[in-house]
Amino acid sequence: MIEFTKLHGNGNDFIVIDEFENKIIPENEKADFAVKYCRRKFGIGADGVLYISGSDRADMKMRLMQPDASEAEMCGNGIRCLVKYAYDSGYIGLGEATVETIADTYHVQTREDENGFWVKVNMGKPLVKRSDIPAKGNPEDDFININLYGYPVSVVNTGVPHAVIFVDDLDLDILDISPKIRFDQMFPIGANVNFVKVDSEDQITIRTYERGVEDETLSCGTGSVASAYISNLLKKVNNPLSVHTKGGVLNIELEDNGFLYMEGPAKTIYKGVIFK
Repeated sequence: MIEFTKLHGNGNDFIVIDEFENKIIPENEKADFAVKYCRRKFGIGADGVLYISGSDRADMKMRLMQPDASEAEMCGNGIRCLVKYAYDSGYIGLGEATVETIADTYHVQTREDENGFWVKVNMGKPLVKRSDIPAKGNPEDDFININLYGYPVSVVNTGVPHAVIFVDDLDLDILDISPKIRFDQMFPIGANVNFVKVDSEDQITIRTYERGVEDETLSCGTGSVASAYISNLLKKVNNPLSVHTKGGVLNIELEDNGFLYMEGPAKTIYKGVIFK
């Protein structure tokens, strides 16, 4: 019998398994567990499985196994859901906390109001050099507006690699276009693909195809941060910026020191038990 909690951040949904006290899913079964239970209609259904455990250098540790059995380095919506679970479970209080991930250790701030539970994440400094992505090519070149499959693609790493593409109309078949870019040999570890429409100087709307899920998701936190950063870098928008996704809005701010901040909600959907 395995207890789990289902949460979502702007429609990006996750199964959380609590391994703070004991390992629940053996290491060699974690990937298969995600494949089995992330399946919609046949399993619980989710964009990934979050494992929360203790950490030697932070208040908690997050691991994310995806529906294709891969492990993601970081997830913006996922980290907010994990922090919400940690708060509900009494592992942290309101205020500041830290989360260890494969990508980095992240500092977060939490608050509650009449509209729910909010998590603000210091996403660190974006990486825009080809040598940082990592990707093949001249490491001295910024990876901005590179032509791929007829699209001007800009790449930035905001915890995971992202391709950012500006379009005038978001009514396009991203399930046809995105895999070509996501699996292009230029990205040895793949990249999430974001299509961005600039609505105004203070707002963009995006659609994201996520590697690992291999489908469009309702929201992508690191993708929202990546899209906001590239929009700002190319002087298309002001700062701070609201990023609209199919699942909701995220607020992104770039500080003078180069650090990016993402704030958005996290919500518990339900708790359940898996009978094996």
